[in-house]
Amino acid sequence: MLDAPTRVVVTGAAGFIGSHLCERLLADGHQVTGIDSFSDYYARLRKQQNLRGVSAHRNFVLEEADLVDADLRRILDGTTVVFHLAGQPGVRPSWGGHFDRYVHDNIVATQRLLESLRETPLQRLVFASSSSVYGDAERFPTKETALPRPVSPYGMTKLAAEHLTFVYMRNFGIPATSLRYFSVYGPRQRPDMAFCRFMEALVDGEEIEIFGDGEQTREFTYVGDAVDGTVKAASADVVGQIINLGGGSRVTVNRVLDTLEDISRINVRRQYLPAAPGDPRHTGASINLARERLGWEPRVSLREGLANQWRWFQESRAGAAGAVGREA
Repeated sequence: MLDAPTRVVVTGAAGFIGSHLCERLLADGHQVTGIDSFSDYYARLRKQQNLRGVSAHRNFVLEEADLVDADLRRILDGTTVVFHLAGQPGVRPSWGGHFDRYVHDNIVATQRLLESLRETPLQRLVFASSSSVYGDAERFPTKETALPRPVSPYGMTKLAAEHLTFVYMRNFGIPATSLRYFSVYGPRQRPDMAFCRFMEALVDGEEIEIFGDGEQTREFTYVGDAVDGTVKAASADVVGQIINLGGGSRVTVNRVLDTLEDISRINVRRQYLPAAPGDPRHTGASINLARERLGWEPRVSLREGLANQWRWFQESRAGAAGAVGREA
C-alpha cells in the first residue's frame, strides 16, 4: 500500500479500471493527475460519466492528451508513482486495418511514456498488462512463468509493451512492475465487453450472442479487487516482476449467463455463433504470487460482482433515459 500521501499519475484515467483507480487513490489521500486521450473507441460522454466522482475533487487534475505527443515531462514533474493503464483494448477489433491503432496506443505510447521517465526519480511504474499475452496456455491455473504465446494482435501489443517496460528498467533503472489482469468486470465496464453486452441484450429483449459453445472458461476479476491489487503493487517489493491478478476461479460463459438470469429474473435467450479468431478457449490465473508478494486476495464473488454491475447498469440506463426525456 502507498502509506504516505504522494503525487501519482494514472494514464487511461477516464476508462473503466482507470476511473475506479483514481477514486481509490483520492480516497487514500493522494494527489492524482489523470491522463486520457478520450479516443473514439467508445463515447466520450461515457468516459466523462466515469469521472463524475473525481472531476471536482480538489486533489484531482485531468490532462486530456495522447501519450505519443503529450508534454509528459511537464505532466510528470514531481510524480512519485505512475499507473500506466492507457491503451487500445479489445481482441476482436485488433485484426486487419485497425492494427495501426493498437501499435500507436499500446506500443508507441508506452515507449514515449518510458522515455519521459528516464530522468524522473520514480518510486514505481505499474503497468497494466493482460492475460491475453498467454494465448492458449498449456496449463491451468497459469503461472507467470508460462511462456507467453498471444493468439491475437491485441495480446501481441500488450506483450510488446510489457517487454518495453523491462527494457527501460534494465537500461535506465525505471522501477517497473507488470500486472496481468484477467477479464475484469463490474460497474462502468466498457460497452464492448461481454457482461455489458449481455445486460444490454437482456433488457432489450434480444438474443445474447455467444462466440463458441459457451463452455469456454474465463477467470473473471471484479474491478474493486483489480484496483486493490494495483495499488498494492505500487509499494510492494516486486520491481521487475510480472504478477497475475485473477478472480480466484474459472467459470464457463454459460454459467455466467445462468447467474445473470437468476439475478435479473429475465430469461436469457442465447444465440451461439462460431468462435472468434484470437479468443483463447480457456483462461485461468495462478494468483499465488499476488498472495505472497502483494498480500492480496480477491474478495468479491462472481455472483456479488455481477449483482453490483447489474444495479449500476440499470441505474445508468435509467439516467440516460431521463436525460433523453428532458432534452425532448
